[in-house]
Amino acid sequence: MRTKLLVTTILFGAMAAVLPARAAGTLNLVCAADVKWCELMEREFEASHDIDVNMVRMSSGEAYARLRAEARNPKTDVWWAGTGDPHLQAADDNLTLEYKSPMLDQLQPWAQRQAEVSGYKTVGVYSGALGWGYNTQILEKKGLAAPACWKDLTDAKYKGEIQIANPNSSGTAYTALATLVQLMGEDEAFAYQKALNANVTQYTKSGSAPVKAAARGETGIGIVFMHDAVAMTKQGFPVKTVAPCEGTGFEVGSMSIVKGAKNLENAKVFYDWALSPEVQSKAAEADSFQLPSNKGATVPPEAPRLDDIKLIDYDFAKYGNAETRKALLERWDREIGAAAN
Repeated sequence: MRTKLLVTTILFGAMAAVLPARAAGTLNLVCAADVKWCELMEREFEASHDIDVNMVRMSSGEAYARLRAEARNPKTDVWWAGTGDPHLQAADDNLTLEYKSPMLDQLQPWAQRQAEVSGYKTVGVYSGALGWGYNTQILEKKGLAAPACWKDLTDAKYKGEIQIANPNSSGTAYTALATLVQLMGEDEAFAYQKALNANVTQYTKSGSAPVKAAARGETGIGIVFMHDAVAMTKQGFPVKTVAPCEGTGFEVGSMSIVKGAKNLENAKVFYDWALSPEVQSKAAEADSFQLPSNKGATVPPEAPRLDDIKLIDYDFAKYGNAETRKALLERWDREIGAAAN
């Protein structure tokens, strides 16, 4: 009997050695992507792991603010997705943990650079360029030509036809703010935004909300990441996507493990899983058309290619710095936000 028990124990141990590691317990996840993608990630991860996910969806700026508020007693384990600048700011504030995933060498150079710039406290999970989407039916009905350049958006003919998010809550809008500063110079960029403000009907909380409003016919133009406009077209709405003629910025959507995470091992399991080509290839199932960071992932045919877009040399290190962010947002509040209220 003892011999049988010994053999069984040895066989079980050998099987366990070749099976993939599975952690048990819970994972507290903040997701800053579109809710449909967040729900897909939660569902897929729980289906393949013995880990229950407590997921909260919020914009990038809100996620950053949450990590700051929780700094002394973190309740979040992983912050997945959302624009890279707030992730870099969280790294700069020492709110996130250094972690070098074994998946790192499978990633695109821009995703690896994001990790290097942050001291390996964040990593790139996808990328996409900034632009806008417009409702073709609304512009045609009103006899308005489609805007092709940033300068076009300040034309008085678009008064009441533009939405963009608030950069305090939205990583998309902060990317737009930082893009304009790099494209024009700070003073010129704020002068531009004052002119643009005359045409803006709403500064939304979420970065993708403006083009969703355009898709529903509530506004003509939504300034967003181009892949969010593509998603509306894919869903059957009369939305066309524009890459600004002067050039534009882009995001490196990122992922970070929170310093002091209560479920650290589970956070690392999710982190590595989220960087795999199989998982990243599923994004299109949630109408998300960003460029995946894993070189082996399937790129959706609808995804706007960075090589086809005139991009600025976006300075992620500078505009991912907490002090730079604070200064730009304070000026935006004084000169743009106050005028909008």
